[in-house]
Amino acid sequence: MAITEKGYTATTIADVVRHARVSKRTFYEHFEDKEACFLAAYEAASEETLRAIASAADPGLPWKERLHAATLAYLHSLEARPELTRTYLLEIHAAGPRALKLRREVHLRYADQLRELVRAARAEHPELHALSAPMATALVGGINELVLVAVEKGHTGQLRELADTAVELVHAVLVAPEK
Repeated sequence: MAITEKGYTATTIADVVRHARVSKRTFYEHFEDKEACFLAAYEAASEETLRAIASAADPGLPWKERLHAATLAYLHSLEARPELTRTYLLEIHAAGPRALKLRREVHLRYADQLRELVRAARAEHPELHALSAPMATALVGGINELVLVAVEKGHTGQLRELADTAVELVHAVLVAPEK
């Protein structure tokens, strides 16, 4: 991906078509501009990651193992494409308001997946707290901050090592004493 080399701002359509080995004409048949191309790629990668999370959350597993499996699937999906992960985590901010809106929508979908996982767990373990939409969003934000720190330190190849911390964070919220 051209953006991994130069960053979003410095990348030109010429860079994109050179990497894709297509003509500018072909590019413009599919995308209005560089932003539209970036958003389409981000959305496709996000869909793939969300599907991986959903398929890993096997309802036959005990709830904490299901949470761990879903978390590992998320981290593995990011770890499998380190350059792309770094680009999407860091360059999304340079891509403008539409990109940030899309990022927020993707994170909310991830939060919804987390809430669904907790709803299913509460059917078996009613002592667990329900997970509100704002709290699920906060948890996703915390997990993504763990990922971002690792990526910034150059540890994109070890993201799965964050799984225990991420699961511990979610677990702590679900079993926290009542106020």
